[in-house]
Amino acid sequence: MAWLRRTETLVLLLVVLLASASSPAAAAAAGEEEERVIRLKRCDGGYSYNHTLAHILVEYASAVYTSDLTSLFSWTCPRCKGHTKGFEVIEIIVDVENCLQAFVGVAPDPRSIIIAFRGTQQHSVSNWIEDLFWKQLDVTYPGMPDAMVHHGFYSAYYNTTLRYEILKSIKWARKTYGNLPINVVGHSMGGALASFCALDLSVKFGSQEVELMTFGQPRIGNPAFAVYFGEQVPRTIRVTHQNDIVPHLPPYYYYLGEWTYHHFAREVWLHESIDGNVVTRNETVCDDSGEDPTCSRSVYGMSVADHLEYYDVTLHADSRGTCQFVIGAANQVYNYVREVDGSIILSRYPQEPQALESM
Repeated sequence: MAWLRRTETLVLLLVVLLASASSPAAAAAAGEEEERVIRLKRCDGGYSYNHTLAHILVEYASAVYTSDLTSLFSWTCPRCKGHTKGFEVIEIIVDVENCLQAFVGVAPDPRSIIIAFRGTQQHSVSNWIEDLFWKQLDVTYPGMPDAMVHHGFYSAYYNTTLRYEILKSIKWARKTYGNLPINVVGHSMGGALASFCALDLSVKFGSQEVELMTFGQPRIGNPAFAVYFGEQVPRTIRVTHQNDIVPHLPPYYYYLGEWTYHHFAREVWLHESIDGNVVTRNETVCDDSGEDPTCSRSVYGMSVADHLEYYDVTLHADSRGTCQFVIGAANQVYNYVREVDGSIILSRYPQEPQALESM
């Protein structure tokens, strides 16, 4: 595919710069042989990586890329199968102007509210990766003077239709189904949005009510933000895959202190090891630093292909257009269709204006 070839060329040009962003420990690890221990689980304040849950949640992160909104809402799309049978969509939000998409629904297993955010569209991955490399820390996170984030990531959640609609849907779901816990998922740029959403919800509902799992997400803030995030959203797993380039961006420069991007914990690195003819699939649970030099930082992430597949599940759009979507004729599946500020919203419940403060 032409877009993939262009992206791989861009990646090669960035390798030298990425190498300068690695810590001395990572550089040493790259040049030496070392024995790697496969850690399948590690508890963190009572919360640990769950392999089975990851295989379920990645399917929601894949389904949100579906452009046929009718089949997505009715949960009959090709990606709406497998471990997610019985899922009921409450609302789909498509912000056409900003090319964003998310859904909220209720899952039977795990019995919870699921919020999923779509990542960057497939054909624009190369441009997005190039932009990621140069993103600056230019916004102070509210209430945390030392915590810096990038305004693009921040605004995509807080300053669009997404946040308002998601909060309304959660309120309706909890009123209808009871105070269910909340799982937030996302891939790529969707992982960045999911992270801000999980932080928002943890502050609002409590850290024990919200779990976050992202796949191939970029860094979104500086070290002070990463510490604050870990305190507010302790039930977090950030999955990376082999040589996926996106988790390496924007770059981490350890010598810049608070003026560099820094991942929050806890990373789980999916990677393969080969011994003769035997290929072993490893799921390494990394340390609590967020920048474990023995995990994905031990390799120079250069792969776009590794970014588009996690746990053998496809994670990219099923249409070529930037923000194409399809809505069938009047359908009883979704009771309400609205257009608000350039966004298309399909909902299962009647819409009543509400102030954010009341949610």
